[in-house]
Amino acid sequence: MIYLDNAASTPVHQKVIDEMMPYFKEQYGNPSSIHKFGRTANVALQNARKRAADLINADSKEILLTSGGTESNNTAIYGITFQNKGKHIITSSIEHDAILEPCKRLEREGYRISYLPVDRHGLVNVDDIKKEISQDTCLITIMFANNEVGTIQPIKEISGIAHDNNIVFHTDAVQAVGKVPIDVKELGVDLLSISSHKINGPKGVGALYLKKGIKISPLILGGGQENGLRSGTENVASIVGFGMACKLAKENINQNTDYFKNLTSQLITRVLLEIPETSLNGHSEKRIPNNTHFTFLGVNGEDLIIKLDENQIAASTGSACSVRIQKASHVLNAMGFSHEQISGSLRLTVGITNTAEEIDKTVEVLKKVVQELRAVSPYKNKYNF
Repeated sequence: MIYLDNAASTPVHQKVIDEMMPYFKEQYGNPSSIHKFGRTANVALQNARKRAADLINADSKEILLTSGGTESNNTAIYGITFQNKGKHIITSSIEHDAILEPCKRLEREGYRISYLPVDRHGLVNVDDIKKEISQDTCLITIMFANNEVGTIQPIKEISGIAHDNNIVFHTDAVQAVGKVPIDVKELGVDLLSISSHKINGPKGVGALYLKKGIKISPLILGGGQENGLRSGTENVASIVGFGMACKLAKENINQNTDYFKNLTSQLITRVLLEIPETSLNGHSEKRIPNNTHFTFLGVNGEDLIIKLDENQIAASTGSACSVRIQKASHVLNAMGFSHEQISGSLRLTVGITNTAEEIDKTVEVLKKVVQELRAVSPYKNKYNF
């Protein structure tokens, strides 16, 4: 099986598994306990927190451990809005549902939400942000890199605009962390979301970077863990695994980035050259290195995924988080794509376990299944397939 859905989830690294195992078997203490078992668990927790901080050049005290990207995003949005009198949020129209759904709820509760448009490449216009800012704006939240088309936003510039107007800035960096170098001090962001299972760590764990001095209200109340910001007994084994995944991502960032670029360049070149009526979506340069997103005209994306799966290739059309809700991609819709272009989309995302041989095999299979689907396509006369 060739796995090309690394934007949805990644295989857990063997070193991560090895790091986790003792905390399932021998070191099973509660980190809030004061006996030796508890102290050992707490040391492991703080070590993992430090590793997560090091990955983005933060202080370990600025890392709030969560269950993953969705909780981190929700915590950022609700945590800030509960602290502020302002009732206006600026976001983009191509955010992950973990941003859009909390915003929709706040909208129903009387908040005003500005959903910024994007261009054909999925880029936000910073001038649009400036125009939307008002005295009531309490938060700007713009994703670092889009989960479908991979486009990277001008985060540092947006952060500067937010701070010039005394507004808190959050970025959902779930897809970007581990794919491109991120320095929160250099970027100037206030909050940043990370997910473990996107960087070869276990599922169900992640972090929210919370810049020193930024105050948020907790969503989960109870025993006061995580400095009172997220109560509940910590998932020590998974947090330890997350920490190791962060350590490996930091150590291998340059090597992995170059490797991803080589694989995606090979994939893009061959697909565009060998399969007619095909286009690459997202920005050609400002994109995370492991993402490719294509439109194959005259083909239904879901049929294409099924055909690829039958040929032992795992791919997707977009976000795995909403795949069970059958709806057109809001990202491609916001980018101005037609229904035909949206329905013919396919996302292929590479990871550290993929090989050049797998890419070549994928292209050969793609050529075959696209041809098969176009042979029965209602658009075959339009494009002379």
